[in-house]
Amino acid sequence: MVVAYLSAEVGFESGLHTYSGGLGVLAGDHIKSAADAGLDLVGVTLLYRQGYGRQHLDKDGNQTETYGEIEPEKYLCDTGVEISLPLDGGMLHSKVWLYSIKGLPTYFLDTRHPNNSDEHISLGNRLYGGDDATRIRQEYLLGVGGIRCLQKMGHDITGLHLNEGHCTFAMLEMLNQGWTREELSNRSLFTTHTPVPAGHDRFSWEDVEEVLPDHLPNDCRQLGGADSCSMSHLGIALAGSVNAVSNLNAWVASSMFEGTHIESITNGVHHITWSSPPMSSLFDKHLSGWKDDPTILAHAGKLPDDDLILARNQARAVLRDLVHASTGVELHEGRLTIGFARRFATYKRANLVFSDLERLRAIGAGKIQFVFAGKAHPKDEGGKQLIRDIFAGAEQVADDIPVAFLEDYSMATGLAMTAGVDIWLNNPVRPMEASGTSGMKAAMNGVPNCSVLDGWWPEACEHGVNGWAIGQAESDRDDLRDVNSLYTVLENEVLQAWSTGGERWAHLMRSAIATSARFTGARMISDYRRFYDSFKGA
Repeated sequence: MVVAYLSAEVGFESGLHTYSGGLGVLAGDHIKSAADAGLDLVGVTLLYRQGYGRQHLDKDGNQTETYGEIEPEKYLCDTGVEISLPLDGGMLHSKVWLYSIKGLPTYFLDTRHPNNSDEHISLGNRLYGGDDATRIRQEYLLGVGGIRCLQKMGHDITGLHLNEGHCTFAMLEMLNQGWTREELSNRSLFTTHTPVPAGHDRFSWEDVEEVLPDHLPNDCRQLGGADSCSMSHLGIALAGSVNAVSNLNAWVASSMFEGTHIESITNGVHHITWSSPPMSSLFDKHLSGWKDDPTILAHAGKLPDDDLILARNQARAVLRDLVHASTGVELHEGRLTIGFARRFATYKRANLVFSDLERLRAIGAGKIQFVFAGKAHPKDEGGKQLIRDIFAGAEQVADDIPVAFLEDYSMATGLAMTAGVDIWLNNPVRPMEASGTSGMKAAMNGVPNCSVLDGWWPEACEHGVNGWAIGQAESDRDDLRDVNSLYTVLENEVLQAWSTGGERWAHLMRSAIATSARFTGARMISDYRRFYDSFKGA
């Protein structure tokens, strides 16, 4: 009796790069935290042999991508099990690979099979690659194939947890296998992350009927949309429970999916994965038992200044060494290091801090330095332009303000950055940031956030205590207003606290760590557990 957790991307470790950003890494943290809690949960995803692509940047910040092959046997166990599904007048075959954490299995479906056509083999090449014809077939394999994989591996499915609309076809497969609509409703949880309409897949009904001719309820068009099939709308209409990933995100999602009650379960991060080695050693010494019970991090007030500053300086040195080895940029030990790393979507405004170079120079010359990282989607020209903008701004201020951009953002880079910078910058257009788990990782490592009040930060921010708010929670896009707020808080509050240093900065770091105790995967899983437990009684 298990809950099937399905996600189009899962990030467990950097080398197994079947993730693009927060959604996949969050899925990995969800599964790790479920394993820690001993939950009866199994994961299913797709094995993308070329992953999301390796990022390459030239001297002007032009991004290109290459797609090296993942060797699954380095990370996964070949189960020897295969599944097959009818598709395109033939059969789609998939091998099943296993990734196990404390005995909790996650299955990766792999289309590199000798009996597949070239077209069917290509379904397992790239994450979020290809056109609608590719994507719908990938989602068919994930949803319908995922269910059949679990059953072939001997699991009796009690409930479904769908991580976004990519997994919706799993619900149609359970109906096809005999679950009633009431059973499906009582045993399904749908998690929506993205408040951006473009993030929700839509397929033509003709394509849906071609790929799943035997799976569609009579009222499918009524549920999924008359003009085209919105995977999210269809999934949410069939699910009995729906949640978003922060309080603010739940409010935003309620306006996108009118008439649907959307619960809030704010994301959390796997505390063992995302605590740097120096901070882990510090916690081991002063916060005994934190690995088994991360709520103990709330007692970060016990951390002595000297030990805390020593651990933080060790993590800062690791980042400085990484930056120098990777980029040649020399970071200064005594300067405030500002970090910014995430997917390079345009609404995240990665280039905002470079809006007024003269003011930035006046505020930060000789005092601050920046480390950036992040990939734009290969087809997102707007996101790629943001990277070029940062390179251009960096070149103009380089004599006064060092700026480094770490190529090919990965989980390993993310840990080095969230642990090694001094403040974590986040300035999206509110309320478009669903959650923002990188800020939670930073806080866990004693790094205060300086962020627009979006995603998780409205729930966590104590201005001037554990970090800083940028602006006053305005929800209209005004780049000039927001960058002025950013410059003002940086000049008058962040740098003032940094220059005071010592006890003042140590207090900020301790407060950030204490705050992170509420944003762990352990807390997140305890929130989801009430839904999982309800499935068993349905």
